[in-house]
Amino acid sequence: MAKDTVRYPDEVVEEIDTLVDDGMFESKSEFYRFSAEYVLTLIDPDHDVETFNFDEIKSELDITEEDHAKALGTDGGTFFLDAVITVRKQGLRGNYEAAERFIDTHYEATDQECIILEELLGTYREGAPNQP
Repeated sequence: MAKDTVRYPDEVVEEIDTLVDDGMFESKSEFYRFSAEYVLTLIDPDHDVETFNFDEIKSELDITEEDHAKALGTDGGTFFLDAVITVRKQGLRGNYEAAERFIDTHYEATDQECIILEELLGTYREGAPNQP
């Protein structure tokens, strides 16, 4: 295993020390290894994780797919993009109720993604023939 020295601001080190003292991580090294691997999985979902107990630590930290998606940005890595594709397909086919059900099933009404999907669906409704 390679050794690398990295400098962090004092405030960051203090936060990490607190996590270790609280038992969230066994050591600073475990925190740093987990953090690096986690970021690599955000960047590349096919990244081959080598950190011992990575999934167990992730589970203990209760990092959900939604949290993971928020870390990646608006499209959540793929789910939001998949949702856009689903709403678009339904909108192009005139299946507005199916698109609404999909949105309502997967999103809270106040979620930013929900609002965007509803706006997208609205563009298909407005462009549909025989619509007021």
